[in-house]
Amino acid sequence: MTSILDKSAPPLVALTDISKSYGNVRALRDVSLEVHAGEITCVLGDNGAGKSTLIKIIAGLHPHDSGRYAVAGEQVRHASPRDALDRGIATVYQDLAVVPLMPVWRNFFLGSEPTRGRGPLRRLDVGEMRRTTHAALLRMGIDLRDVDQPIGTLSGGERQCVAIARAVHFGARVLVLDEPTAALGVKQSGMVLKYVAAARDAGLGVVLITHNPHHAYLVGDRFVLLKRGTMSGSHLKRDITLDELTREMAGGSELDELTHELSRTPAADGPAAGDPPAAGAEAATDPETRA
Repeated sequence: MTSILDKSAPPLVALTDISKSYGNVRALRDVSLEVHAGEITCVLGDNGAGKSTLIKIIAGLHPHDSGRYAVAGEQVRHASPRDALDRGIATVYQDLAVVPLMPVWRNFFLGSEPTRGRGPLRRLDVGEMRRTTHAALLRMGIDLRDVDQPIGTLSGGERQCVAIARAVHFGARVLVLDEPTAALGVKQSGMVLKYVAAARDAGLGVVLITHNPHHAYLVGDRFVLLKRGTMSGSHLKRDITLDELTREMAGGSELDELTHELSRTPAADGPAAGDPPAAGAEAATDPETRA
């Protein structure tokens, strides 16, 4: 039996030359990536780079037009998000799709509630859901004060962590995270990245979608850079530094041109910024002197 961390095993997910168009708009063209067990693949790009389309294809929301999509070495074509979920691919979107006024345990089991009893006596097993939610969160290192509190009272980082723990509990093999730190401060972003790393250490393959190269470099093993629907780079962490990753994401030569345009250049026939005024200049501008 192969270990979930066996590097000789085929990738959990492999996309090869994936393309997608919406009418005349080419959203993705020849994009490839691999997701391995126990690794984090980061997909970086600015708005409009094609990250959202890529998520929808991986999650089974939209079919790809061309290219190859393989799960554990087997070529697939998902008809719906349920197909992807049945193959162990769980997607946590930025808006999280939680019910704010429901307790944490109810959101944890939303759509998968265990019951007990039969027929007219059948009812939700609330005690089991409370215990399981608390235990599943603890396994991920999340110690909530009370799983009965409405999930809307949690911070954005805590809600992201609950969503990650839920995916792990329900048997996800691949976890796709859509900009999990986009709306968070520094401290909460660090908390979320800690639990993303915990999911990786539990043997999951993680796809982290982000526009922040600093967050990506903290946890990532592989980096795929998108620009206007095409790949502008694909690197292993050992082959690229944070500065190089940031520069490549920012556009390289385009960034140099912008830096040159924005830099201050002293006027050819005047003093440079910060130079002391020429002799007599104060006198020329003083009203009493002019008088």
